[in-house]
Amino acid sequence: MFSGMGMGLGNIFRLSNAETRSINAENVYGEKGRACMAEITTTPPPDVERIGQTWFTDKDIAEHAARDLGRGWKVRIHPIFPAGTTTTIMDVDGPGCIQHLFLTFSQEPVFMRDLILRMYWDNEETPSVESPIADFFCNGLGIQTPILSLPINVNPTRAMNCYFPMPFGKHARITIENRNPVKDEEIVYNITYAITEVTDEDARFHAQFRRTNPLPYKEVYTILDGVHGQGHYVGTSLAWQQNNNGWWGEGETKFFLDGDGEFPTIVATGTEDYIGGAWGFGENFSAPFLGYPVGTSFGKAGDRHLMYRFHIMDPIRFKQDLKLTVQGLGWHSEGRYLPLRDDISSVAYWYQSEPHGAFPVLPDRDYLEVI
Repeated sequence: MFSGMGMGLGNIFRLSNAETRSINAENVYGEKGRACMAEITTTPPPDVERIGQTWFTDKDIAEHAARDLGRGWKVRIHPIFPAGTTTTIMDVDGPGCIQHLFLTFSQEPVFMRDLILRMYWDNEETPSVESPIADFFCNGLGIQTPILSLPINVNPTRAMNCYFPMPFGKHARITIENRNPVKDEEIVYNITYAITEVTDEDARFHAQFRRTNPLPYKEVYTILDGVHGQGHYVGTSLAWQQNNNGWWGEGETKFFLDGDGEFPTIVATGTEDYIGGAWGFGENFSAPFLGYPVGTSFGKAGDRHLMYRFHIMDPIRFKQDLKLTVQGLGWHSEGRYLPLRDDISSVAYWYQSEPHGAFPVLPDRDYLEVI
C-alpha cells in the first residue's frame, strides 16, 4: 500500500512524500499554483478549451456575480453540462490516487438518473466505473436521502461525497454524461488526489450499476457477474420497489467465488441480515458500514426501500472470478415463500486487477427512470 492511499486516524501523523492536488472548475487539471485564475471573458483559457468544457456566454458575463471583483473572486464554480452531451471533469497522468470526490448539481432529485458517472483508469477504452450519479451515491430512489457511511456521505443539499481510494498508474479520466434531452445541468465538482507511487498490489476501483424491472418470476436478481481476475468486493447499494404487500426481504444474498457452480461459498440468510439488520428491519438507520435509510419493513405494493452494505472491515476476496446475487422473496399463504417480481436496482463496488470484464450495456433513459 502506498503512502497516499492508507491515511487514516491511525497513521495521520506520519510524513509522506505524496503531493496533494485538487481538480475543479477553477483548476481543471489540478496544476500547482494555478487555481482561481479564471477571467470573466467569453474567450476560454487553453486548459478549459483543451478539456472540452463549456465557457461563459455574453449573458453569463453580464450577470456574473464577480463582475465587480474580477479574477480570484469565485469566477468559475459550476460550469454548464449541456443536455445530451458528455463532459470530462478529470484527465490527468499518473501515478496517483483519488482520495475524495465531491459532486453537487442543480436539478431536482427526480432527474438524478439523467447524470451518468464514468471512470477510466490507465487509458482503458471501457470504464471501470459506470453508474447514474444518484445510485453511485446510494440515492437511487429519486429522492434526496442522507447517507452517513464511511465511504459514501450524502449531506444537504444534494452534496455527494465519496472517499473510496482510487489508485491509477498511467492515467485517470472521469466523465459525466447528461442524458436529459432539454435540461442543461450546473455541476460543482472537486476531486482531491495524491501524486504518489502506485504498485502492482494496488488494485483498481470498480463500480457497476444494474436494474431489473420487474424481476422475472422465480428468478434471482444479479448484482454482479462477469468479474475475472484477482480482487475483493467492498460494497453494495440497493434501491428496491416492492410489487406485493407484506415483507419483501426474505431472500438470500449469495457470493459465488473462484469457480463455484450451482452453490455459492458465502451466503447471507436474509436480505436484512446482509444489510446488518434483523427481524425485518424494525426502523430506518444509516451507519458507517451499513444502512436502511428509507423504507417500511412490512409495506404495501409500490413502497420503496434504500439499503447499503460496505465491506470495509470484511472484504470478500476472490482470486479468479466473482458473481453476486440476491433473491426477491416474501411470503405466500400457508407460510410458504413467495418469489417476488420487484423492481430492483443496484451498484456493486469492488477492487480488482485489470483488465476488467465487459459491463452490461447501460439501459436507456426511459428504462432507468424512477416513476
